[in-house]
Amino acid sequence: MTEVLHETERPETENVLLIGLGKHRMPGELDPAASLQELAGLTETAGGVVIDSLMVGRAGPDPAHYLGKGKIEEVNEIIAEKSIDLLILDDELSVRQQNRLDQMLPCRVIDRTALILQIFADHAQTREGKLQIELAQLSYMLPRLTGMGKVLSRLGGGIGTRGPGESQLEKDRRHIRRRIDHLKEEIDNIRRQRLVNRERRKRNQIPVIALVGYTNAGKSSLLNLLTDADVVAQDKLFATLDPVTRRLSLGDTEALLTDTVGFIQQLPHSLITAFRATMEEAIYADLLIHVADSAHPELDGQIRTVHRVLEEVGCREKPVLYAFNKADLLTDPVDMQRYLSDYQPAVLLSAKTGEGIERLKALAVDLLPSPVVTRRFVLRQDEGAILSRFYQLGSVSEVEYGEDGITGFVALPAHQAEQFRAHFRTLPDDQGTEEEAEDENQHGVDEEGAGA
Repeated sequence: MTEVLHETERPETENVLLIGLGKHRMPGELDPAASLQELAGLTETAGGVVIDSLMVGRAGPDPAHYLGKGKIEEVNEIIAEKSIDLLILDDELSVRQQNRLDQMLPCRVIDRTALILQIFADHAQTREGKLQIELAQLSYMLPRLTGMGKVLSRLGGGIGTRGPGESQLEKDRRHIRRRIDHLKEEIDNIRRQRLVNRERRKRNQIPVIALVGYTNAGKSSLLNLLTDADVVAQDKLFATLDPVTRRLSLGDTEALLTDTVGFIQQLPHSLITAFRATMEEAIYADLLIHVADSAHPELDGQIRTVHRVLEEVGCREKPVLYAFNKADLLTDPVDMQRYLSDYQPAVLLSAKTGEGIERLKALAVDLLPSPVVTRRFVLRQDEGAILSRFYQLGSVSEVEYGEDGITGFVALPAHQAEQFRAHFRTLPDDQGTEEEAEDENQHGVDEEGAGA
């Protein structure tokens, strides 16, 4: 029997205090101030009201308390003075740090990971998305069960508490582990179905393009513009989570365009693991379009974050087309030229005004692998040179030398097959096969679009 998460009732608003550390960012990560500002955006997306934020000038987190004891006393005063309901820290807390802060502070305490998990729980709409977020939540909370007494006693609702409720978590670890195993099995089934769909697309030579990029870079807006889709596009972090696939026309080329979940710095590892089935759409895509917010002040850091996540999921070697979006908001077009030079191939565009879209389509066609077609050939005896070219350019099979000439099959890239059209023949027994292939091709694409 399928189990469901016990959800707790959330208060209408929560007063939130944000805290970040100013001096321990890894190279390539967002500036500490920008990271704290991003945390504020995440908090607002989750429905919290940011009352105050505090940047602590530490070289790194305290192993036991995350903050020094003197700073914790200062935080206690802020909590009392400003009626803070929730403290959110701009890092992932260890179990020890979480427990100590819970004991020393009068309000609830969560970390960046719990906040992101909350947003995913709020926005996931499909069964697949809900399964994956539940797996990520339980994987995150399982090691935190011991010593969570005060935290669990406060699970009356609020940011970071949606999902497994108090009674569900207090039962026992074995129950949660069984649930995790069940979720993994369900997600593996989805993964296998995706594999079947990918194999069908491969047989029917339908190229796949995946939109990747930092959250709120404008991927959904670009998908809507390119495919006339009706995906909700909002100026919020993680406005959409569930993958969407639509048919894309690129002149003479047909492709499938998939919108993937947005990336973010310090993306929880449990989320990367849980959403691997979804991210495989990028892994097996023929082309990645990396959508970047050209007007964002932390553009460099966002690009590097996307590169790290792509490497982690195993698709850093894929062909990439950089789409620098939001050209209509750009204040320094001259500086933008550096990005267009450093990241190639690239195009500056606006999903809002349509600027640069035709250039994007043209570059995508050039970067997509040419589809391979199989043709039956008939050559005269003196056309051995053409047969040699077939061997050089493609795959030749079932060659027969007869009195009337040379016959066989050759698999060639479509653009090269056009050069030899006069040497190809369609025999009566080919017709049924070609019609079946066309039917399968239509069925495969329609199914992908409808199931997105």
